[in-house]
Order: sequence, then structure tokens, then C-alpha cells
Amino acid sequence: MSMRDRKRRRRKAISDLNLTNLIDVVFALLIIFMITAPMMTQGVQVDLPQTESQNVESNESIQVSVNEHNEIYIDHELVAFIDFKKRFGEIFAGRSDVPVFVNADKKVPYGLVIRVISEIQNAGVVKLGFLTTPLESSGGF
Repeated sequence: MSMRDRKRRRRKAISDLNLTNLIDVVFALLIIFMITAPMMTQGVQVDLPQTESQNVESNESIQVSVNEHNEIYIDHELVAFIDFKKRFGEIFAGRSDVPVFVNADKKVPYGLVIRVISEIQNAGVVKLGFLTTPLESSGGF
């Protein structure tokens, strides 16, 4: 064997690719997105009542929120109740097939929630849903 043959043998390229580090990074990113994604869906912080029901999935919807301070939001826009009918009508105009979800804090007076729902129905909404959190196994309200 000559000196050239020995050098060629030593310089043989390693064709194996170690994917362990890449997989670790991908799993770490996946976990981060799984934790942060639910936090990005809700814009107005409310404490939802608990019920036993199935979740409804929708890509495009209008979310009406009433927080514990009785402030009304259409999506992320703060609206006074006096202006609610007009502003909701502007947003809902021409979108009769879009579902509307009511997201009310459990501390909000029942009468205010009913008045908001009434205005939503008067605007011609057919698909109306209510956001809740799952009932815990303790069985209490």
C-alpha cells in the first residue's frame, strides 16, 4: 500500500446524518406552539361558565365578549352598549352565514347578556353559539 491509498482511506466521508438534535429542536418548538396557541385565540379575558358540551370549530366567526366589568367587545373592539346595535350591524353586514359566538364572564348580570343576545338576533344572525369551559369532574358550579 502506498502512502496515497492510506490518505484516501482516512478521508472517506461519513455519509450518516445524525437527526437526534434536529428532532429535539422540532419537538421543543412543537411544545411551545401547543402551549401558546390557545392563548392567542382569546383576546378579551373572561371567566367562562362551565358546561358539559362539545366544542364547535369555525375558521371565520365574530366573537362578542362581555367581561366582568360589563364592557362589550366585538372581536377585540370595545363598544358601548348604546352603539352596539349600529356597530354590530356594520360588522355583520353581508356576512349572514358567519357564526357569532357570545363570550360572557360568569359574573356579568344575566339581563345584560340577554340584551346583547337580543341585539345580535335582531341583526339577523342565524348561527349563534356560546363559549364555555368544560365542567370539571368535581360536579359543582
